[in-house]
Amino acid sequence: MQTRTLGRTGPSVSALGLGAMGMSGGYGASDRAESIATVHAALDAGVTLIDTADFYAMGHNELLLAEALRGRSRDDYRLSVKFGQLRGPGSEFGGQDGRPQAVKNFLAYSLTRLGTDHIDIYRPARLDRTVPIEETVGAIKEMVEAGYVRHIGLSEVDAETIRRAHAVHPIADLQMEYSLLTREAETDVLPTLRELGIGLTAYGVLGRGLLSGRWKPAPGDARAFSPRFSGDNLEHNLALVDALRRVADVKGCTVAQLAIAWVAAQGTDIVPLAGARTRERLAEALPAIDLTLTADDLAEIEKAVPAGAARGDRYPSRFMADLGVGN
Repeated sequence: MQTRTLGRTGPSVSALGLGAMGMSGGYGASDRAESIATVHAALDAGVTLIDTADFYAMGHNELLLAEALRGRSRDDYRLSVKFGQLRGPGSEFGGQDGRPQAVKNFLAYSLTRLGTDHIDIYRPARLDRTVPIEETVGAIKEMVEAGYVRHIGLSEVDAETIRRAHAVHPIADLQMEYSLLTREAETDVLPTLRELGIGLTAYGVLGRGLLSGRWKPAPGDARAFSPRFSGDNLEHNLALVDALRRVADVKGCTVAQLAIAWVAAQGTDIVPLAGARTRERLAEALPAIDLTLTADDLAEIEKAVPAGAARGDRYPSRFMADLGVGN
């Protein structure tokens, strides 16, 4: 497994990370035993970066990972944890909470559920617009100094917020959706990250499954509420996938592998997250990191899926205001 360093101050991690959200029902029913086996397979393959959040199924994901990681050396993996998104019974959303006292409260619960004494990268999931980012990052900085957190990250914020946060404490990486279908990061965010020496952890690299080449609706799948997966938008976006599949066929790889390889090829400061929840999907994703894309390959991919070609927002309208940049 290749490795990459998250920014100038962040940890060295595998060039492909594992996103664990889908293991807790975000995209329909999941199998607990298979999820745990997938985590084991990822570690055995050299994957060291595992991403989760305290609000993924209200702590279920953290408890699942604690079970999967039990008995493994803590030096063998890096935990990236998001916090601050408020939920209620029935999974309704209640906004963001970035207050310093809340930061420490969320962290205490995550440490307990994960069964660890430290989080490698701790980050607010979204910006709490009622709390200055300096106060939120300042609270995490105190937890770094106390030894409970190793590095500070951000998620889905704009360039100005990145600069303000970085002035309080070095930011290791920004987590943001980045794929052939979602490229808003390229305008202001990526240049700012590179200027400041901050890495990018890219989630949604398969366009939340559209670029897997095999997407189909499933009961309980949150994507059913996304404009990008609805009506004429979906038909248009699947046509883009068909165009990309033709490029993948010539390259001798799957659509998913080509989509992951494209993200990885955008810079060695970018680490894609594979949201695999089965060993089969993980096995497909792993070779993508070793797939070399030539200038001609990249040109063909750009022709198949030009920047801005996707139709429909990536979240329902009520969640779009929580994003710091792009749609």
